[in-house]
Amino acid sequence: MLWQAPAQPPRADAFTIAPEAGSRRFLLSVMFSVKRFSIPALALGIAWQAGEALVPVVMGAAIDRALATGDWQRLLIWLAVLAAVFVMLSLGFRLATQLVEYATEIVQHRLRITLSREVLHADRSDAPRPDGGTVSLMTNDVARTAAIGLTMYPVAEFAGIIIIASTLLFVHWPLGLIVLAGVPAAVWLMGLLSGRLAQDSRKYQTLLAGTVGRASDLVSGYRVIKGIRADAEASRRYRLASRETLAGAYRNVGLLGRFLVGSNTVSGAFVGGVAALAAWFAVEGQITIGELIAAVGLAQALLPPMRMVAMNAVPAWANARASSARIFDALQGSHTSPRRSGRNGGRAVDVDSRLRLSVDGHRAIDLDCGEMIGVLATERTAASVIDVLLSPESSTINRGSYRARVTVSPHHATLFSGTVGQAFVPDHDPGTASDSVTEKSLLAKALHTAACDDFISSGEDADREIGEMGNRLSGGQRQRLALARALAAFPPVLVLHDPTTAVDSVTEQTIAGRLPAARAGRSTIVITASPPLLGVCDRIVDLREPTESQPTAEGPKDIQETEGADV
Repeated sequence: MLWQAPAQPPRADAFTIAPEAGSRRFLLSVMFSVKRFSIPALALGIAWQAGEALVPVVMGAAIDRALATGDWQRLLIWLAVLAAVFVMLSLGFRLATQLVEYATEIVQHRLRITLSREVLHADRSDAPRPDGGTVSLMTNDVARTAAIGLTMYPVAEFAGIIIIASTLLFVHWPLGLIVLAGVPAAVWLMGLLSGRLAQDSRKYQTLLAGTVGRASDLVSGYRVIKGIRADAEASRRYRLASRETLAGAYRNVGLLGRFLVGSNTVSGAFVGGVAALAAWFAVEGQITIGELIAAVGLAQALLPPMRMVAMNAVPAWANARASSARIFDALQGSHTSPRRSGRNGGRAVDVDSRLRLSVDGHRAIDLDCGEMIGVLATERTAASVIDVLLSPESSTINRGSYRARVTVSPHHATLFSGTVGQAFVPDHDPGTASDSVTEKSLLAKALHTAACDDFISSGEDADREIGEMGNRLSGGQRQRLALARALAAFPPVLVLHDPTTAVDSVTEQTIAGRLPAARAGRSTIVITASPPLLGVCDRIVDLREPTESQPTAEGPKDIQETEGADV
């Protein structure tokens, strides 16, 4: 079939967000971002609606010029014309729908890339942490905002209304004038009826997103909630939020029902009036039987596009406005606060072939090429260091170079659903092996260094499913697989934060023994308190704040460095 989706998704770039644009302009820019698909789809949609309008006209002409005269040759010609019209409208609808669906998938993909970059992976270290409501943004709101159908279906349907009205001018000009004057008034009245629905849609979607987020947070943090015996209170709060959302859903559905009843009444009365006028003109002898059939058929053909505009376009526009406003607010939230480089004002500076990490403005870590440094730090300081290194804006290196040079593997690394191979290469095709010998070698070496040999056989189990968030693996297996993923990237600078806290002491010693060889010639920072890992480092930097139990006589207050492998 024509225009089927390719095996691999097309390249899609993130949307550029203009803070002064507003949510309405943002929605319009999203809707018209795939003109190479939406414009051909619109042309095909107009052809579809033109075919719908021509069907009663051809039937009326066949009655007047063939059946009424008994000319069977003309009848066959008109039947062939009718068949051609049906082919045109059928192909136009099918191909237009395919193009719209394909364009919608591309736009949804671009929106998720934008949200991932700006919300999930915000450039600012002080950006608000994504919560469970982000799930609703990534799913429901993205689906509603990618309203590419609004650039084709309503326009094509309105074009169909104009075509029908213009055709009626040729059949009987008073009918055509009535339709041309009445359709805008009827559509305006239906739009007026949708006012409360549009206002309520955003309120309901906000309630729904909040409830989805609360449920997601409840599930992800249930162990902690259960541990502090707060499960009853958490359940009570979720029930209240769920009931409030349910009440919002009932209210929204009620408004939608009242809008549909009102809009159907308006459109039905208008079409019924046009049909009654056509019948009266026929009784008066102003139009023929064929013209009456054509006029009644055209009046009936008016009903579907008017109902589609009322039942689909108006609610879809209301939903798209509400969802685009939520997405725009989320994207704006990732830019509103002033950009800082870490909670403690840290900064990463490129000094020739060295990397200097400044903490609190007066403490610094200098990392030479090929050096492995161990860092002892409190949880707060370790979080600050990770924030600095995760943020390209905290570096004097440009964004692209920084991302290419520095890879940070946080303590709580995330594994998405899929196979082992997809954990390393997101677009890995299950059942196919990589053609790159280097890639295979790096993968096997990374798995060996991370001591994954007991559950992954050197890359041979690349098609093994790891489950959602790696739930088919134990905690230690997940942590080792995340470490192997970081090692397989083989970056010039690798930062590891507590990479062995979930493994046993024997496995930890094994990983520590293999890590220096795996990172030979590359620079590594290991933020940990693990003696085996610190024991293989070239140098150790102590960033812990002195306490009452830790006298200041052990070294300078800002940085305490210990050369060699001993702590």
